[in-house]
Amino acid sequence: MTEDEFNACCASLPATTHVVQWGDANVWKVGGKVFAIGGWGQRDYPGITFKVTPLSFEILQEQPGLRPAPYLASRGMSWIQHYDTPGLPDSDLEAYIAKSHELVASGLSKKKQRELGLLAE
Repeated sequence: MTEDEFNACCASLPATTHVVQWGDANVWKVGGKVFAIGGWGQRDYPGITFKVTPLSFEILQEQPGLRPAPYLASRGMSWIQHYDTPGLPDSDLEAYIAKSHELVASGLSKKKQRELGLLAE
């Protein structure tokens, strides 16, 4: 997945915002909460980080090219980083990013979800 494809994937999800922080990382948020981070920087292969369910975390952390996300997973959170080949096919990566958005959005207050148009009035 290229940087443009990553940003397009994240931008296609509802109520998202984008900032570049921590140097040159593309940080995508919903309701002010991070759901995906993409870093291309000085590396040969991008680091794409996303939230997953605890079950997905247990499965994905064992896959080649994937690992518990630095900093986030060490704090007991279920975040995975796609950092090397073979990793995930782009279609699976897009699905996990969409699920990450859903997981983070569902953790927002109902009031905030309504304000963002994520819940019916």
